[in-house]
Amino acid sequence: MRSTFHGIEVSKRGLFAQQSALNTTGHNISNANTEGYSRQRVNMQATTGLPYVGMQASIEPGLLGTGVQATSIQRLREEFLDIQFRNEHKRQGLWDARLETLEKLEGIMNEPSDTGLQKVMDQMWQAWQDLAKDPTDTSARAVVRERSKAVADTFNTLTNHIKEVQTDLNNVINVKAMEINSLGQQIANLNNQISNVVPHGYEPNDLYDQRDVLLDKLSKLVEIRATQTTAGMVNVTIEGRDFVTGITSQPVATVQNPATGLSDMTLGGAAFVPTTGYMAGTFQSRDQIVPNMLKRLDVLAVNLTREINDLHRAGRSLSDINNGTVQDLPFFVDANSLATNPASKNYPTSASSLVVNPEIMKSLDAIAAAQEEAGGTPVGNNKSALAIASIKFKVLTAGAGPNDLAESSTLDNYYRYTISQLGVDAQEAKRNQLNSEMLVGTVDSQRQSVSGVSIDDEMAEMVKYQHAYSASARVMTSMDEILDKVINGMGRVGL
Repeated sequence: MRSTFHGIEVSKRGLFAQQSALNTTGHNISNANTEGYSRQRVNMQATTGLPYVGMQASIEPGLLGTGVQATSIQRLREEFLDIQFRNEHKRQGLWDARLETLEKLEGIMNEPSDTGLQKVMDQMWQAWQDLAKDPTDTSARAVVRERSKAVADTFNTLTNHIKEVQTDLNNVINVKAMEINSLGQQIANLNNQISNVVPHGYEPNDLYDQRDVLLDKLSKLVEIRATQTTAGMVNVTIEGRDFVTGITSQPVATVQNPATGLSDMTLGGAAFVPTTGYMAGTFQSRDQIVPNMLKRLDVLAVNLTREINDLHRAGRSLSDINNGTVQDLPFFVDANSLATNPASKNYPTSASSLVVNPEIMKSLDAIAAAQEEAGGTPVGNNKSALAIASIKFKVLTAGAGPNDLAESSTLDNYYRYTISQLGVDAQEAKRNQLNSEMLVGTVDSQRQSVSGVSIDDEMAEMVKYQHAYSASARVMTSMDEILDKVINGMGRVGL
């Protein structure tokens, strides 16, 4: 049996429902530019009509509608798009890290250019060739010394810069490990907040959005899998290992390796090496890409100085010719050995320890441009200088030693191959990074088409709800006027 005031109650429900929808529309518009915000929608349902069906129910035909109610505020989001996005995000992170390192190395090597190692070595070979034209020319000797010093300085500078890149990468690993740890703690904290309200029937949509933003950020650093559990919480694993379980998270930290001096990563106190994501790319850069470039520079420097030193020690300098002595002087020496023994003749063992022999820096006459001949070494003999200049085109035999070439090659070709390989690796990283970025963008566009806020759509929704609200208010006003007529206007004939 309907009430006399039934229409007012129906109108009131309409007003409340449309007002909720308007408020939610306003919330969407307010967060149109909020990172990770998902569009929300008020779900409405007609309330139960009168009378109820039952043994004692009225036999009046049909059910009289009783209005509408807002049953829930739904967050519009597709979970499988989130999974796709995070899978692609980790690949983008991997190639981002590798590309950043390779581009830095390309910038340091700076090839081809007028200041790169290739140009400096070419100038040194040319200086030896010029000295061979007149072995007694002091200016030609000075050019040989200065250009050889330039080669040593370039090797030193390149090595130092590349080692700085490695140190920077190590610092990045430390910082990113702290970031992962912080993200885990924030996710666990949000899990706690969500679990406090969900059992009471609430839908904390905004908290869900905040947590998804954190999961998106985490997915770029490492491979993750988020699993829904009770009370709206998620458990998160990193490459199958527990990271966030309910309201607790496993600590992620770095510890210094006593053997290498670099940082190792731990998850929950146990050693952990990521295999994908930005962290994996950074580890690969620090432990593979950079050491490989340092190794190739060391091999080049050691072989170059060994070839020059062997010929120079067998040659004769002006001091030898004038004084009748044999100095047996290597052209390049090892800086580390020199620091402990100023008379050291040890050959350089790395690109960073390469220096011109101090005896040559003291006197240009110490440069051995000649070779011993039958009957003495006449002034003007240029055989040593010619032999050293021809090293550029000498094919060195491959060996199994730690500083031997892996394949038979000239020093010139070895360096060209090193630079070419660096360029190829950078191109590959760039191509894969662009592909990953495009896929991430595509999936994110699909996700935004579902979850993103469109101002135009929200404006249309707002107008729709506004008209519904106005209509409900008009119905209530009509009912009020009807009841006023019934209560105050009826039975007053003749008054």
